[in-house]
Amino acid sequence: MNNALRIAVIGAGPGGLLCARVLQQHGVSVTVYDADASATARDQGGTLDLHADSGQPALIEAGLWDMFMSLARPEGRSMTFMNQHAEVKKQFSHTPGDTDAPEIDRGQLRQLLAESLESGTVQWDHKLLSATPLGGGTHRLSFANDVHTDVDLLIGADGTWSRVRPLVTDATPDYSGVSYLDVQYRDADVRHPQIARMVGEGQLFVKDGQGHGVVVQRNSGGVIRGYVFLKTDLVWAEQAGLDLTDAQAVRRFLLDEFSDWAPALHPFLTESDGPYINRPIMLLPAPLTWDHTPGVTLLGDAAHVMAPFGGQGANLALLDAADLARALTEEATVDMAITRYETQMLPRAGALAVQSNAAQVRFFGGQSPPASLLNPALLESAR
Repeated sequence: MNNALRIAVIGAGPGGLLCARVLQQHGVSVTVYDADASATARDQGGTLDLHADSGQPALIEAGLWDMFMSLARPEGRSMTFMNQHAEVKKQFSHTPGDTDAPEIDRGQLRQLLAESLESGTVQWDHKLLSATPLGGGTHRLSFANDVHTDVDLLIGADGTWSRVRPLVTDATPDYSGVSYLDVQYRDADVRHPQIARMVGEGQLFVKDGQGHGVVVQRNSGGVIRGYVFLKTDLVWAEQAGLDLTDAQAVRRFLLDEFSDWAPALHPFLTESDGPYINRPIMLLPAPLTWDHTPGVTLLGDAAHVMAPFGGQGANLALLDAADLARALTEEATVDMAITRYETQMLPRAGALAVQSNAAQVRFFGGQSPPASLLNPALLESAR
């Protein structure tokens, strides 16, 4: 591939940053654009586990394994499963020396990746407004800060609401029928001892048979973070007349909504130290495919946003990024590299998206996804 090509990655999440890292290791110039003001300007959320067959090989290829392990928490794999009566149904304890899926804070991973890049690689405060095809695989990018630039390869790593995706497919995310409320408990061992005891050194899953659940995990710095789950309408808060900025009102709502849950579990509903942030779970049709488009491709959630059950999202983003960067350094042309990458990525992501979305359905007791998220003509190809 011609090293003089102008390559732009939209989105400085883990996938976009790792793609740039691997390209730079091979002497390929690349620019990453992101709407955030910096790597730490916005809360990145809780923790994630990196899998031995996806996220970990990508980090190893990027030469960042040792740095990752200096921050990672292998013990975070420990899990406890309870019902709404606080009865333990199943437990899994971490085995010392096991590094199959160590946990790391999302913010720590993003900062590690950003700091591994050459100075000036990430152009912060660049929110993409449009990408206009100019012919021959070239695209003109226009940003909210009045910056305009032309590129020979456009990589959309810009998440669920990707502005790059419409260049390759008209598929759009749809609501899965499940919403999460972001919760966190700071200095948990001291200030939230009951929560800390139940979570242990890893993570706790609680669910009932009515579409309610709680999933919380240890993070670094003595913090426990996670989500309260609701199988509900997209506009559930508006329907309930609930102001999510009114923490006391949210707590009353949750205690009423989870009224049959054991009092021992109520602190997960009422003791959050941060704001209750509504995060509706959006899904792209799965499996998803598209025809080759010259000069543009997608990775991570931009290509295959799926239910979080199974923890595939960030891992696939990293694996996508490594595969794409490798193809770009080994193939003679950009389009040959894109074709090679998409031929590998699309069926892999399609199969895992179907599995992850089905796992969410099972977790919530038979909730069927919207018809717009079903792609039966392609199901066989994803198996």
